[in-house]
Amino acid sequence: MTTTVANREVVTSWPTREAPALFRTGHGTYPALMDIDVRPAVVFEDVAAVVGPKKPTSNVCFCLSYRLRSRENNALRGPARAERVRELCGEDPPPGVIAYRDGEPVGWAAVHPRARTSFAHNRRIPAIDDLDVWSLWCLRVRPGYRKQGITYALVQGAVAHARTGGAPAIEAYPVDNGDARVDLTMAYVGTRKLFERAGFTKAASTDSVLNGFPRVLMRLAL
Repeated sequence: MTTTVANREVVTSWPTREAPALFRTGHGTYPALMDIDVRPAVVFEDVAAVVGPKKPTSNVCFCLSYRLRSRENNALRGPARAERVRELCGEDPPPGVIAYRDGEPVGWAAVHPRARTSFAHNRRIPAIDDLDVWSLWCLRVRPGYRKQGITYALVQGAVAHARTGGAPAIEAYPVDNGDARVDLTMAYVGTRKLFERAGFTKAASTDSVLNGFPRVLMRLAL
């Protein structure tokens, strides 16, 4: 079943912008941060505004590289990638969460049951047990909105999204960079310190390296 919100088609089985947010800042609980609402990514146009290409024919990731198996991901080209994301926004659960400021989409986090992503077969970041965990693997904030607390809000929103979906735990695979700078193009995985601040703890080391830094498996029980 669908409805229309701000001229956009939205799946009504999941909260729309007008439903209670998964996570909200600047309203008492987190007064130091700007007003940010984090909601399930059910509006395709909002996902595209944050992670989509400027040209529809471009073969950008569109945050599908880890969401899909390699064969399907590599076969999707240009507009077909956008259509696949549109389909995912209509699934239950949707493919992630979107951060909004004053109704404008400003950030994205990819979060989904690990068993339904390519991490289910990832040799560099293997599963550490048989728990049906959710994976959080991508954090993106639009230019002009960075360094304003949105990344942290996205992590908290992703945690709430996983909890709402019945996840027993959520895990992420950030870089363990200490105080060293991470290249902006590689910062999408987040840092160990970011996830520790959000309550995650290191569950395992991995064989994955990004931007010269080892990635660690961080987990939070829900």
